[in-house]
Amino acid sequence: MRANAETRVRFVYYQPLEIDTGVGRYLYPLEDGGTDDAGASFWTQNKTVEGNLSIALELKSAAPIADVRVPGFENAAAVEKLADGHYRVKLDRTAAKLDRDFLFYYRLQDGLPGRIEVIPYRAASDKPGTFMMVVTPGVDLAPLTNGADYVYVLDVSGSMDGKIATLARGVGKALGEMKPQDRFRIVTFNENAREVVPWTAASPEAVQRALATVQGLAAKGSTNLYDGLQLGLQQTDADRATSLVLVTDGVTNTGVVDPKEFAKLLRRQDIRVFGFLMGNNANWPLLRVAAEASGGFYTGVSNDDDILGQILLAKSKICFEAMHDAQLKITGVRVTETTGDYPGKLYRGQQLVVFGRYEQAGPAKVELRARITGEDKTYATTFTFPESDTENPEIERLWALSLCEQIEAGRDRGDIDPKEADAAIRDLGTSYQIVNDQTAMVVLDDASFAKRGIERRNQQRVATERQAQTVRAAQPARDAQVDQTQPAFSRPAPSIGGGGSGGGALDRGSVVALLLTLLTAVALVRVAERKRREREAR
Repeated sequence: MRANAETRVRFVYYQPLEIDTGVGRYLYPLEDGGTDDAGASFWTQNKTVEGNLSIALELKSAAPIADVRVPGFENAAAVEKLADGHYRVKLDRTAAKLDRDFLFYYRLQDGLPGRIEVIPYRAASDKPGTFMMVVTPGVDLAPLTNGADYVYVLDVSGSMDGKIATLARGVGKALGEMKPQDRFRIVTFNENAREVVPWTAASPEAVQRALATVQGLAAKGSTNLYDGLQLGLQQTDADRATSLVLVTDGVTNTGVVDPKEFAKLLRRQDIRVFGFLMGNNANWPLLRVAAEASGGFYTGVSNDDDILGQILLAKSKICFEAMHDAQLKITGVRVTETTGDYPGKLYRGQQLVVFGRYEQAGPAKVELRARITGEDKTYATTFTFPESDTENPEIERLWALSLCEQIEAGRDRGDIDPKEADAAIRDLGTSYQIVNDQTAMVVLDDASFAKRGIERRNQQRVATERQAQTVRAAQPARDAQVDQTQPAFSRPAPSIGGGGSGGGALDRGSVVALLLTLLTAVALVRVAERKRREREAR
């Protein structure tokens, strides 16, 4: 590479997009994570990263799309609807400040049924098969009408600088949606935890006072996440449903930092943790441990996100009964190395996404078993694993990535020996050409590969994937639903559109059949280093 020359490198990645209450969300991170702002302000004179930004997004869905949204770029992005379920979005910005994430939301048409979808891949009959199964329950979960308790545990450490305003907006909106019979309590933490609002009935006056308190918070100090959770779990009433809403970037650097200790803490009480991770440097493995140990869930939130929508989606889960002791079972065909098939709890609007391998083709039966209001329920259908299906070869990498994440979670909880976990993750990374903590990516030219005698397994896999993508690009999205003739669910799936059953609850929606990301985003960035050199040359 010549000095001062520009080089373009093409990165490709695959990501399963889950639908939450009928809404899909894709994030392309551009904003700095913000955890090193204090150091950057000392060492960097020019804080602005500028360059040309070009984003081309294509969405294909077998289910009809009701609406799409590009927050923050409504006037700059060109949105073209080609057909029901088929959209293209283009964004071109010259000399743009690359300090805002690109987010894309799409909302499915209301009234679509609960369903089970299977996307398989099997190169040939003598090869192992891989599959992705998505279960979108159409189940009438009753609302909780007796009032509930909510503990808000808010990170106000220095790494949250620049994110406090987003935090305040989201919490303020959530407080405004509470019912008079609800109660709330607010705990903040940096190097220590403190209660800033004690248990309070959610009257309009109390909500306004609490909102003023949250808006006055300032980010400073280190991060003792364990202390914040420990204080938040205190003073709970066993006779009332209690949920803990945690908003943090998870960059814990003070006090207890071992994920196993977080798991032990949260298993002591029947309180669900709903975590919101702020920013792009968030410690999502730690929050994953905390959420899963309590039977809750976590989600990432960009500073430019629709924070109201994200918290309202979480609130709709908190305010409704959940499916308890949920587990998925597949019989008839030998299935191995599955991930996600024992979620424990499934909340309103939440999907169950399962990856796995299958050994032979043939008919199979899938059952989702769970308890709802103390009653055992089973939802089942039959389908056929194909002898061969080459439409979605990316499924193999997605399965390997999901298995790596499951092994990492077990290691962090203390359930898997760290050495065994790291070895397994390394083997998956090298076998399926995915980058993780135990593997690395080396960019070489063709001559260097040949000189060193390196096997080009990734080159072969990429060629297979590109060929499949070319074929798919010329065709409409294939409907992957496998239970049309024998529906597993008799009710629509929840959506944000309103109506439906459940005492006026929002109980309609579906899932996009093609869950592979069909998005190409290229950001050509000329970073501040070049500008620094220019200033020095003067």
